[in-house]
Amino acid sequence: MDAAGATLAEETPFTPPEIVRPGRTSTASWPLIDRLAHRLCWAVGIGLCLVTFALVLFMFLKGVSYMRYSLLVEPPSPSLVQSQSGGFRDPLLGSFIVTAIGILIAAPAGVAIAVWMSEYHRPAALARAVDLGVEMISGAPSVILALFGLYVFSRPFLGFLSGSAAKGTVTGQSFLTAGATMALLALPLIVGATREALAQVPDRMREASYALGKTPARTIRRVLLPAIRPGIAGGVVLGMGRIIGDTAIITVLLGGSAQRIEGGGGPPVIDTLRGTGSTLTSYVFYNSPSGEGNAPQKAYAAAFVLLIIVLLLNALVTRLTLGAGEERRRPSRQSVTRRLAWTR
Repeated sequence: MDAAGATLAEETPFTPPEIVRPGRTSTASWPLIDRLAHRLCWAVGIGLCLVTFALVLFMFLKGVSYMRYSLLVEPPSPSLVQSQSGGFRDPLLGSFIVTAIGILIAAPAGVAIAVWMSEYHRPAALARAVDLGVEMISGAPSVILALFGLYVFSRPFLGFLSGSAAKGTVTGQSFLTAGATMALLALPLIVGATREALAQVPDRMREASYALGKTPARTIRRVLLPAIRPGIAGGVVLGMGRIIGDTAIITVLLGGSAQRIEGGGGPPVIDTLRGTGSTLTSYVFYNSPSGEGNAPQKAYAAAFVLLIIVLLLNALVTRLTLGAGEERRRPSRQSVTRRLAWTR
């Protein structure tokens, strides 16, 4: 090629070939059974959206009509007319306390189990047993977990976690025991989210770390865990939503009392954690039209607050999931360079 041809080739920009995508086919040519199934899927999806919209709209209208600022800042007070006295400050704080305890236990345990099962999976028999155990916990009714937790935490050697009855017997009911049992509800969600995130990490990131002489443990700690941080956070938030929405464990292991009762000894924080009380879910159940409190206005207001918390958690999960998707769509060379920058 002469100089003029070389110059012309350098000045002419490269135009990638156009990708022609096939158009969408009409459903009119589909078999009858496929068309019926297609319309049924559309109907089910639209129906689910309508039910969700109706639920949110109903709780919004009821909650706004009965919601008052005093309900958030006033503790429950015993009265013959519950609808005219006290708020749900203590159940709201109880929800946060139980959720914090459960997540502090479930998050590190769930991530550790998921990493071991995904990256090591040895011994194989134990790994299969753990996998089966996680699946069984995820499918077990929460009331069964509550009864099991009550049996375990009512043992005398675990009496420091809860209060004692009049005759000195361990009750097994406290924020600590309820939170520890709630951790079993969040554990399968955290394990599942972490394992799924680890499965999506490219093998070249592991191989690059091993090629630099790093051990599997250091690769997990400095490469894999930072790479799946959005997935872990999404699992943790889902676990928080699962804990906040449970009622059976609260009723059995927390007492279900609207007022917070201290544990009866020890420093203030420890005394509170060893005490009993309620959460928003048990408060809503107690004051519902079919409950004993006979204060449906408070039940609707508390349910509205609970719905807002759950919607915020779902929005946070969506945001974290979208962030993880954008992270995976970045160029692989930049991703590997960023994850292995600590080796320099």
